[in-house]
Amino acid sequence: MAVLTTIPTVAAPASPPDTSGPACSLQRSGSLWQLGIEAQELTTAIGQLAEQLETDDPEQRALALAELEAALLAEEGNKAALSAKADATCWVIEHLRGQAAYRQQQAKRLTELSRSDASRADALEDSLVLVLTRLRPTATRFSFPNHELSSRKSQAVEIDDEDALDSQWLSFSTTSKPDKAAIKDALKAGQLIPGAQLLSRRSWRIC
Repeated sequence: MAVLTTIPTVAAPASPPDTSGPACSLQRSGSLWQLGIEAQELTTAIGQLAEQLETDDPEQRALALAELEAALLAEEGNKAALSAKADATCWVIEHLRGQAAYRQQQAKRLTELSRSDASRADALEDSLVLVLTRLRPTATRFSFPNHELSSRKSQAVEIDDEDALDSQWLSFSTTSKPDKAAIKDALKAGQLIPGAQLLSRRSWRIC
């Protein structure tokens, strides 16, 4: 009977799996998901083979023992491959989170630079308009070799004192949202609140 051995994670073995016994019903796969499935099936196979050792038939007991030894070796290889794959996956997770944090910092820095550039552009435009309108106070358009500066009139309401306005000039809106902190305390205290429930979650952190 063939014994399962660890293979490289980049590809599955070229030869077909040996299906002569429960311990060798799987091929070693490089994916974390398949390694997890294989671990579960190996555990089940080992339990079944252990039960077969209780038979009174010496030949069946010897065969079960041989298959059990093969399954245990396969389980050992599976654990090593699963551990290596999980460790590599943790590295990828940390790398992606580090990259996300770096890009977030870069985005913040670029946002600040964008605001600074926009502020400088506005200040420079104000200075240009000030100079040009002093020379031609009634002008609404200025033409240059490659650019044109034009203006348009608009109206906007400026509120000096909102409290002095009559209610007819005010618009009202009402918003609400659940007070989760108060609801959580009440649920933890045993109070039943229709429409809300307390869920327990477990968070994981890579160290």
